[in-house]
Amino acid sequence: MCGIAGLVNFNQNIVEDKVILEKMVSTLQRRGPDSLGYYVSTNVLLGHRRLIVVDPEGGVQPMTKMFQGKKFTIVYNGELYNTEDLRKKLKKEGFEFDSYSDTEVLITAYICWGKECVNKLNGIFAFGIYDENKNEVFLARDQMGVKPLFYAICDGTIVFGSEIKTILANPKIKREIDKEGLTELFALGPAVIPGSAVYKNIKEVAPANCLLISKGNINLWEYWKVEAKEFKETPEEAILHVRELLVDAIKRQLIGDVPLCTFLSGGLDSSAISAIAANEFKNQGKILTTYSIDYEDNDKYFKSSLFQPTSDEYWAEVMAKFIESNHKRILLNHSDLADALKDSVIARDLPGMADIDSSLLLFCKEIRKDFIVGLSGECADEIFAGYPWFTNDEMFYLDTFPWSRFATDRKAIINENLKGLPIEELIKYQYEKTLSEVPHLDGESIRDYRMREVSYMNLKWFMVNLLTRKDRVSMYNSLEVRVPFADVRLVEYAFNLPADVKLYKGREKGLLRAALEGILPKDIIYRKKSPYPKTHNPVYTDIVCKMMNDILDKKSSPIHEIIDDKTVKEIVNSKGTSYKSPWYGQLMTGPQLIAYLVQVNIWLEEYNINILI
Repeated sequence: MCGIAGLVNFNQNIVEDKVILEKMVSTLQRRGPDSLGYYVSTNVLLGHRRLIVVDPEGGVQPMTKMFQGKKFTIVYNGELYNTEDLRKKLKKEGFEFDSYSDTEVLITAYICWGKECVNKLNGIFAFGIYDENKNEVFLARDQMGVKPLFYAICDGTIVFGSEIKTILANPKIKREIDKEGLTELFALGPAVIPGSAVYKNIKEVAPANCLLISKGNINLWEYWKVEAKEFKETPEEAILHVRELLVDAIKRQLIGDVPLCTFLSGGLDSSAISAIAANEFKNQGKILTTYSIDYEDNDKYFKSSLFQPTSDEYWAEVMAKFIESNHKRILLNHSDLADALKDSVIARDLPGMADIDSSLLLFCKEIRKDFIVGLSGECADEIFAGYPWFTNDEMFYLDTFPWSRFATDRKAIINENLKGLPIEELIKYQYEKTLSEVPHLDGESIRDYRMREVSYMNLKWFMVNLLTRKDRVSMYNSLEVRVPFADVRLVEYAFNLPADVKLYKGREKGLLRAALEGILPKDIIYRKKSPYPKTHNPVYTDIVCKMMNDILDKKSSPIHEIIDDKTVKEIVNSKGTSYKSPWYGQLMTGPQLIAYLVQVNIWLEEYNINILI
């Protein structure tokens, strides 16, 4: 797993910009601590930092490959899970290989199939390929958006990189946010509009999108989307189908030349991955190591809710014993959790999900002491209907994004100068735009029709945000995290499950539960879903309240330009209890909102953002 960067300008010589490229690549050291490399030509500069996972010698980048006198060069961040399938097909086409790295397979796939190669890839990726014969650069990002890719255009030069900070390292790129960005931040944040980066004049290559740069042209298109297909299987056949797809996805993601572990919360998704991985390890005479996360004294303060009905730690221990893993529990203290709010902003280059981000960052930091690759259970809830908004009719049929339902509460936090920001209008526009993209079949029931809509929204919005969080905070610690439930075959199949099959026997993730019978203990399979664990300890609330009060008391704090001080002060004085509704998703309630505003201020200060209002 790695970081990439580049500058492209087919109209002028940019060789002297190598010093800028070097600055850009230096921002990617955490993503790729093991090595770095450059490719320099008249019009195209490419840079790469590498985290070695597969083929230490044969996967060096930038990688150049010649074919019939034509020269191709790639920089690539990611992992292909169908490498050997592709290698066999390419060998039949007459291609030869000098390594066993997936990098060489990917560049060879491009040489063979051109831009259509992306439709043959199963994996997580963001890459750039320079075709010297055609004088064009091709950029692409994986279907689900697991791996990041950003770009900007400055003085005729296209600048691209794995992170926003990589783009900002170019001194010609301004650090600005305008009213559109502020509206996005407070209407939809911490989610981001597909293709947006919140910053003015910086864009994201959206998931499943390609970008082709040639002389005088930049073409952007979506190369993959879910399709509506008639479902013809019985529930029993669907159970077997899901099991086959999931087991295969997990097995494919156990590849690598470095130590690998799994995240194990005791919930359904991480337990499934850990059980299947542990069985594969046993077949190879190895023992799987699993990790869970908890907080100091959390058991004393945990309170059951609709979103978080049970605590996880007991079930993580149950699962660890069941699969006979070497289980390690990472216990976080609340001072470290609050301090890491800053690092998690730097990891994301934006305000994120507060301590939901910072806790994961600290978790990954501890795991990285012993492992380079981990497998995690993200995406199961989005594709198999695990959230309350799939089963609670009021939330299911709500005419807006169900994880961001309280626009009025969001707007109340903004100061008088910004009350005119079109927050409700932006939410409505993006919601309706998303629904207009959803594929349907003729004759769908009202419930199945809505299930496609809610599933699609989750794929394009909620899931992407969680994948962004996982990539940034893990790679900030030089840890590669793989997400088997984001396998494109599994996503495509699950999208076409009718509601009553997906919610088999009336349960959230009912079909997935049934598919895991015989793999997991029934107590694990049928326990009520519990989301990523957050702290309930009032010590943490006290710390973030103090942090926010210090920000409010400091006249130079940049967040004063945005928020209504009185409203925020009231929320802080109530220790978050006066803010009743989740800011985002299930977990960002009062204390997390306060921490989010702390992150907004950190971001504005650390990145020296110029607010254009």
